[in-house]
Amino acid sequence: MDFSRVFNEAMPLLWDGLKITAFVSIVSIAIGMVIGLVICLMKMSKFIVPRAIAGIYIWIIRGTPMLVQAFIVFYGVPLLIQMFTPFRMDATTAGIITLSLNAGAYLAEIYRGGIMAVPKGQSEAARSLGLSKTQTMWKVVLPQAFKFSIPSLVNQFIITIKDTSILAMIGLPEIVNKAKTYVGSTYVYFETYMVVAVMYLAIISVLMLISNYIEKKLKYEGKKKRS
Repeated sequence: MDFSRVFNEAMPLLWDGLKITAFVSIVSIAIGMVIGLVICLMKMSKFIVPRAIAGIYIWIIRGTPMLVQAFIVFYGVPLLIQMFTPFRMDATTAGIITLSLNAGAYLAEIYRGGIMAVPKGQSEAARSLGLSKTQTMWKVVLPQAFKFSIPSLVNQFIITIKDTSILAMIGLPEIVNKAKTYVGSTYVYFETYMVVAVMYLAIISVLMLISNYIEKKLKYEGKKKRS
């Protein structure tokens, strides 16, 4: 076991990869939250066209492997666009697009669950006070739905962080890709990937603690309101 060698030689490389992992994850989840909200509202629309579009989007994203989606975004989409205009896409952009679209489909269902968790009496009370249906949704329902959804949002962020490792297959210079580069030149497999695993565990553990804390706090506040 030569962990000291890995720490001395590979850590600068792995640290650079970790920064890319964090950047891509944060940007992707932020975009995914917007996509998820739009898709959620479309799916809950009274009109059939937006409901159908949202349903098809969620069906496609949840029904296909993310690696296949990444290959389509990174290799397929540029080829289609190049038929009309010169276009190139780097791995980071393709990774963010893939993760955003993927997270958006799952976040749409999380938002929908949060909205359905808001008591109907809240909407009825808001409407009785003269608020329109749109105002009720944005000022009363969505803030509470978002609050209910926070633990699931943190869990989705955890999933997104781990999913960045899949994007090493399209050349995203994240932590696993950097580890693979180091291993390719040194053949120090076990120690390198153990260090990578510990780095992931450290980040995910912190996020899990945050998620558990928020969930307990929300449960406590719920009990306090009922009592």
